[in-house]
Amino acid sequence: MSRPVIALLLTPETRAQMLSPAAEERLASFGDVVVPAAGELTSGTLPQLVQGACAALTGWGTPPITAALLAERPELKLVSHSAGSVRRLVPAEAIESGRLKVSHVAVHIAEAVAEFVLAQTLSILREPHLHDAGMKAGKPWFELRKHHLGRLLGSLTVGIVGAGYVGRLVIRLFKAFDARILVYDPFLAPERARELGVESVDLDVLLSTSDIVSLHAPVLPDTRHMIGAEQLKRLRDGAIFINTARSALVDEAALIAALKENRFVAAIDVFDTEPLPDDSPFRSLPNVLLSPHAAGHTADTHKRQGATAVEEIGRFLRGEPLRHEVTKFMLATMA
Repeated sequence: MSRPVIALLLTPETRAQMLSPAAEERLASFGDVVVPAAGELTSGTLPQLVQGACAALTGWGTPPITAALLAERPELKLVSHSAGSVRRLVPAEAIESGRLKVSHVAVHIAEAVAEFVLAQTLSILREPHLHDAGMKAGKPWFELRKHHLGRLLGSLTVGIVGAGYVGRLVIRLFKAFDARILVYDPFLAPERARELGVESVDLDVLLSTSDIVSLHAPVLPDTRHMIGAEQLKRLRDGAIFINTARSALVDEAALIAALKENRFVAAIDVFDTEPLPDDSPFRSLPNVLLSPHAAGHTADTHKRQGATAVEEIGRFLRGEPLRHEVTKFMLATMA
């Protein structure tokens, strides 16, 4: 019997980032792997690259797999995506109709984002960088301790907007500190909220009650600019506002204006324009902690993404259920 054909639709850079030698070897054990040469992975060459392939491993930099391509290559039955969102990668209709099985590795990106949110929170609450700078500058011992006393996470109220992959992991991490957790998520069932040990509230209550607000909602028509000037006014003085989700959830101009009032601190990882322009007002604000859309990226995360995407192909070829399938029921609330 002929071996199945697998199209490895990653750029050389993404392939090196995602696939360890062990993962490459594992993928090759499943079938004959077609690998594009440098510069060959384009929309124009995609039909040729997937010819005869029953499965494709995709990732950052993979051109969209269109309805026309799927019609031209009916043998392609699985897309195993080594990243998170599949909205721009495959047509929703192909998933809804059952024409194509799609898997993604958002769970691993969520792990990295959740750790990053916790790291940013603790850094703002306890200010270890300011202790370090003061010590090295020879500032008085007891004065440093007095002026950077900090807050205890376990004594605070945390508001989570969106209880999807990332939101649930953030909840788990913050619960370990015994913090009170409020959640705004219209799709969170009451029984699920009880299982998570959180309080479901509306957005206004969450914003006005929480010491820490962290956004983890997908960008949908109803969530675009869900945080505007009126919502930002409801934040408590001294609050921490964190966005590692999508910039479109927040009216960026309103956020900049609110930060200039210096009532609260923000940690922002996502922006309307990326890379962030050199003249962005964010760069000159003292009460904002900036990062270059880095929350979901670690060396370990990348390799987990690749390994999981490979294993999903193995499960598909063995006729086993996928562990990370994107189903038609998930599409309405996915990023």
